[in-house]
Amino acid sequence: MEAKEIIEEKQELALALPLPSTIAVAINGKKKSKYVVRWALEKFVPEGLHMFKMLHVRPKITSVPTPMGNSIPLSQVRDDVAAAYLEEMGWQTSEMLLPYKTMFLHKKVQVDVVVIESDDVAKAIAEEIAKALSISLLLELHLVACFQGSAASYSHFHSPSLPMQRFQALSTINRTLLHTRTGSIETNSSRRQSLDIREEESFMSPCPSNSDIGYAPSQVSSARSFLTDDQSWISDQASTSDAFTESSSGSQVNINFELEKLRVELRHVRGIYAMAQSENIDAARKLNDLSKRRLEEADKLKEIKLKEEEARELARKEKEKYEAAKREAEYARECAEKEALQRKEAEIKALHDVKEKEKLENALVGPVQSYQEFTWEEIVSATSSFSENLQIGKGAHGTVYRCNLHHTTAAVKVLHSKEGHITKEFQQELDVLSKIRHPHLLLLLGACSDHGCLVYEYMENGSLEERLLQKYNTAPIPWFERYRIAWEVASTLVFLHNSKPKSIIHRDLKPANILLDHNLVSKIGDVGLSTMLNLDSSICNINTGPVGTLCYIDPEYQRTGLVSPKSDVYAFGMVVLQLLTAKPAIALAHLVETAVQDDQLMEILDPMAGQWPMKETKELALLGLGCLELRRRDRPDLKDEVLPALERLKDVADRSRDSAPKVQLAPPNHFVCPILKDVMHDPCVAADGYTYDRRAIEKWVEENDNSPMTNLALPNKNLIPNYTLLSAIMEWKSQSNQ
Repeated sequence: MEAKEIIEEKQELALALPLPSTIAVAINGKKKSKYVVRWALEKFVPEGLHMFKMLHVRPKITSVPTPMGNSIPLSQVRDDVAAAYLEEMGWQTSEMLLPYKTMFLHKKVQVDVVVIESDDVAKAIAEEIAKALSISLLLELHLVACFQGSAASYSHFHSPSLPMQRFQALSTINRTLLHTRTGSIETNSSRRQSLDIREEESFMSPCPSNSDIGYAPSQVSSARSFLTDDQSWISDQASTSDAFTESSSGSQVNINFELEKLRVELRHVRGIYAMAQSENIDAARKLNDLSKRRLEEADKLKEIKLKEEEARELARKEKEKYEAAKREAEYARECAEKEALQRKEAEIKALHDVKEKEKLENALVGPVQSYQEFTWEEIVSATSSFSENLQIGKGAHGTVYRCNLHHTTAAVKVLHSKEGHITKEFQQELDVLSKIRHPHLLLLLGACSDHGCLVYEYMENGSLEERLLQKYNTAPIPWFERYRIAWEVASTLVFLHNSKPKSIIHRDLKPANILLDHNLVSKIGDVGLSTMLNLDSSICNINTGPVGTLCYIDPEYQRTGLVSPKSDVYAFGMVVLQLLTAKPAIALAHLVETAVQDDQLMEILDPMAGQWPMKETKELALLGLGCLELRRRDRPDLKDEVLPALERLKDVADRSRDSAPKVQLAPPNHFVCPILKDVMHDPCVAADGYTYDRRAIEKWVEENDNSPMTNLALPNKNLIPNYTLLSAIMEWKSQSNQ
């Protein structure tokens, strides 16, 4: 009887257990969580289960992060900061769970959101399940992996089906009740527990691993049939227990007991079959849905492909339209450019015609001014109020300054006074230089007529006299360059003597009035004393006193007062002898004539000019002596005799120059670094105002604080690049390499 009472109590307990009414969905907020929620809604809402519980486990908040990337323990921050951070984390969690909660609300299903703070996800979910054992739990696959790594004490939560958990709970209750009974039925209770364990293993054997967790909800759908079988099994177990207590009476009781066991196993097999059949039906339904969806997707894919083809065709047409428009725009642009070019050419032609017309009008009205007129203020500003530092020459009639006018380096000649004869010479030079042009005649850039100033092009190498006498430590001129200079001066004199409508006589030819540019090309200047002769007259009577420089004035002009082109020939002869000897003009003709007669010409030649060719040099000396004849008629003709001879000598000089090694010119003093005593590569101005090579001064200031020139303390160690000097050094190097 006691066994029957135990069976009845177990049946009442089994019937008293409620059917599962709450579905728990555990999510982690990642992308796959929405698929689990959608599956749970589709699976359980049609079965009438309208209560869901959404579980989310987040780590415990033990510290507050800082903007520097580290963290501060929660106990070490202020209470208001900790409260604000906890509130912010709670708000973020609510925002993360809001989309999933909205999915439940769209299905009109009640859902309870539970947020758990724990560092052990499996343990937190297990404790939540322990509070409500009747909840069906649906886990994501990645949470199942967390369960696999948990402690062995929670291994009973790994079961793939919720009916198995219920069955385990029933078995535990049965064992607890059976242990409270008397020891008379202890043997029967142990057998029932063994049977429970075998049944439990039979339930667990189909799902040995967590990989089948995805099929757990389908097994839950058959939970009621399992519970019914469990109740039937319990009742059968009770009858079997009664039969077992009476087994001692006979073998018939044992047979009945075995039959009852077979019935229980049969019911169990039927339950498993029903569950498999239900899952098969669900799978077939899902397969049909997938087939329909695949067909729909195929139709949609066809539509998309069709639209894609239409889009491609449309894009191709648009591209063709774009190419056509581009070609039209390119053609229009070319036409516009051609039209603009034609318009510009027409404007240039019209401007040229206007200028030509103005020239013709000016020629008819009066003389044309071919030089630029500068103001006195511009002259004063360009010469820094006629600073002595810019003075480069001084003569009998004026002083020459170096200046920079309109971004051009020039030389300004300022006359000493405004007396009548000075004004006449100024106007004479202005008229001559403004009307004629020659490559070896000094170029006039402009003038200031009010104050008697003439602006010439600047000649870098100064005058021929300075270079021959090597003033300011200048480099000597090679002999072949002297041959060329003689030819250039002679050709310029021929040009002046044959100018039209009047012949021009220089009257003051000397090395000081022959200037040299950076390539040692000579140009004749200072034509203020020049005289114009009519073409039908070769001699002009000068009523004024003799003008010019002693030793260069024609003796016949001094005796008779008559000037002619042969007067310039006499001065040219003296220039030739100075080119050969680099000696002053006084008594030079007698010295050379004596040396030629005694065959000692090589002894009086300038040794700095290099190895003179004996034959050609003697020919040039005789030519110079011929130009210095006292009588005008004994002097050779400049155009017919002197110039052809100089051309032959120039050809010899050119061949020698091409074959001779380059003569290294000595650098100017301001090109040399005071520290290195060599030409500077990168000139920089230091705080003491002196210019040094950058590397040398940088090394100096590293070791010293005083100036290398003044030996005074440097205010600072800043260096300013001297680009003007660098440009001059580079130009000098290029000339030296030519």
